[in-house]
Amino acid sequence: MLKRERHELPEHIAARLELGGLRAAYDGRPDYQRNDYLGWICRAKRAETREKRVAQMLDELARGGVYMKMQWNGGRG
Repeated sequence: MLKRERHELPEHIAARLELGGLRAAYDGRPDYQRNDYLGWICRAKRAETREKRVAQMLDELARGGVYMKMQWNGGRG
């Protein structure tokens, strides 16, 4: 259970996940990762920065094994 502020998935990001076929990859990530991605994106002040962060999240979901530019083993081992 998350103890930090919870961020809801905005519709425009949900649409990007669906469009890219990445909704299952997003849903398969742990709660803390989904929440961290959304908080990180929403904290950006400039639209360009928010877009860059969304693009990074989508790229990491597509590649798998990466979370916030760090190697992630999917919770195994």
